[in-house]
Amino acid sequence: MELKDKLISSFMAFENRVDVDHPVHDIRSEAIKVFEEKGFPTKKDEAWKYTSLNALLKTDYSVFPKEESALEFKDVKKYFIHDIDSYKIVFIDGIYSSHLSQTSHEGLDVCLMSSALTKPKYRLVIENYFNKIAQTDDSLTALNTAFSREGAFVNIPKGKVVDKPIQIVHLSTGKESSLMLQPRSLVVVGENAHVQIIERHQSLTENPVLTNSVTEIFTHKRAIVDYYKIQNDNQHASLIDNTYISQQQNSHASVHTFSFGGKLTRNNLQFVHKGEHINSTLKGITITEDKQHVDHSTLVHHATPNCESHQDYKGIYADRSTGVFNGRIIVEKEAQKTNGFQQNNNILIDDKATINAKPQLEIFADDVKCSHGCTIGQLDEEALFYLQARGIPKKEARALLMYAFANNVLESVKIPELKTRINKLIAMKLNVNIGFDL
Repeated sequence: MELKDKLISSFMAFENRVDVDHPVHDIRSEAIKVFEEKGFPTKKDEAWKYTSLNALLKTDYSVFPKEESALEFKDVKKYFIHDIDSYKIVFIDGIYSSHLSQTSHEGLDVCLMSSALTKPKYRLVIENYFNKIAQTDDSLTALNTAFSREGAFVNIPKGKVVDKPIQIVHLSTGKESSLMLQPRSLVVVGENAHVQIIERHQSLTENPVLTNSVTEIFTHKRAIVDYYKIQNDNQHASLIDNTYISQQQNSHASVHTFSFGGKLTRNNLQFVHKGEHINSTLKGITITEDKQHVDHSTLVHHATPNCESHQDYKGIYADRSTGVFNGRIIVEKEAQKTNGFQQNNNILIDDKATINAKPQLEIFADDVKCSHGCTIGQLDEEALFYLQARGIPKKEARALLMYAFANNVLESVKIPELKTRINKLIAMKLNVNIGFDL
């Protein structure tokens, strides 16, 4: 049975696990129809021109874990930013782990999507926000919506500055020979509130895992959201990450994506502006090797005047790895005084590494300041010679140049311990030990 058919037939079994009379289930039912009609995207779709899912879809994934799994913190500690105090929402094979989590309902909600979808006190929040900005005609988002049941639910009330970061960690144990996960998260940040969130997906074995994730983030007036994604999985794990962000007047939202591991990673990141004086930041560092494939697809929709967006993505590709950057900025006629910046710089370490870049500006306003740039090249041999002439070995000199190449993305990371961790991951990927932090 093909995976598409298996998922459609599994939806009937899924209905036995949820309240079919809940209003959300009508949304699920419509979503499975969209997926049934469209199926998985192919390279014939313009948005997926450079990324094929064919190899992934041949695996016979389990849709529902057969049993709950338990893990000890000491065994997975290295996947957390463990040297800071934080809230934690942890899932093991898609099932919430209370043992590893630290949630809260004191002055804010840091808890589970399953609670938000079933408890009456959250019904109004769900009615106002669930599936309101997710792209309903996108087949993979629709697939996630159809099976939406568990994930992170974060609700920050007006004026609340969250006292510590929130870590959302998805672990897969490999107890299933292959597993498909579909976490669904909702983040609502009230007026003048501020939150920092760190998200990670991690497979603990070499059994194949495919994660199709959807996150909706609502940033209200003058709110600040800093969201960090750490993607450093093994060569048998694939991730399709769909993140949708709605911003209101004077809000600031930033997403930093660090893509270092995984078989195939696709990041769909969309920002929509719904007020003036909004600031959006999208930054990323990608370092790949072997036959890894990382695809960044971004969209910033400027629909209102006097707003800014800044995109800066750096890529370092080795061996036969492949990168894709499809960055899109839309400026509507009403969005005068827009300042939209987009930059994508790439280094190909080996001759057989590949990068496909497609920056796009669609501007319908006449009083704007928009720019985009893309570079693809190799390390500067003169700079490399200069460093070697001063006694730095070639391997360390190459790493130093690549560190410098990625530095301006790291500069805007606001959690020092996270910046230190990312530095260590970069050093590990470059296979060097450099005794300083950027």
